[in-house]
Amino acid sequence: MSMDIKQIQDLIKFVSKSGVNEVSIEEKDFKITIKTNQEPTYVTATVPAPQVVQAAAPQAAAPAAPAAASPAPAAPAADDSSKYITIKSPIIGTFYRSPGPDKPSFVNVGDEITSGKVICIVEAMKLFNEIEAEVSGKIVKILVEDSQPVEYDQPLFLVDPS
Repeated sequence: MSMDIKQIQDLIKFVSKSGVNEVSIEEKDFKITIKTNQEPTYVTATVPAPQVVQAAAPQAAAPAAPAAASPAPAAPAADDSSKYITIKSPIIGTFYRSPGPDKPSFVNVGDEITSGKVICIVEAMKLFNEIEAEVSGKIVKILVEDSQPVEYDQPLFLVDPS
């Protein structure tokens, strides 16, 4: 397998969007390493709560400031029309609800989750990234089908924090 320039450009875009700071692919006839100058990120991807707060800040500048100091679930609930919190994909890849085809799902609708619990896997270039919840609450809705491709920042789950 050899890569054409378009595939390499797509790969570079993917790497820069995903937040990974280095990717190496080695085949028998070629090797490619892409490094970005971003801060190093993690393979076990946790979505830090501050990202949610900052995303909410432009729409509601006044309420977002005090909310930033309080626990994370308060911020999205304050500016969101619904009381649910959306858990979004931190990377581009393929969404998996379970660790394997014959294994049970990490979470189902109605399950209680806590911050730090693995709720799904997003596979990006043969790396299986465990996505951990950054909030506690109850899964209200799963917005993505198993083994469906997902974009960066795409909503995956709706969580009721109450």
